[in-house]
Amino acid sequence: MNLRDRVALNIQDLRRARGLSQEELAHRADVSRGHMGKVENAKFAASLDLLERIAKALNVDPEELFAKR
Repeated sequence: MNLRDRVALNIQDLRRARGLSQEELAHRADVSRGHMGKVENAKFAASLDLLERIAKALNVDPEELFAKR
């Protein structure tokens, strides 16, 4: 599994575990829902700045987005 796929799946899992919709996570991370969908589906390589905002929105340390599966 490549890093982009791993990050995408980790974001999905963390979001769902917190009971957040993709739209709510996107709002909290200050990005469009469409853009968040592309990140979660590994269609877009998110910048470090965006990953940091997503981690903050999920209330996790950014390194959790990179955790091995």
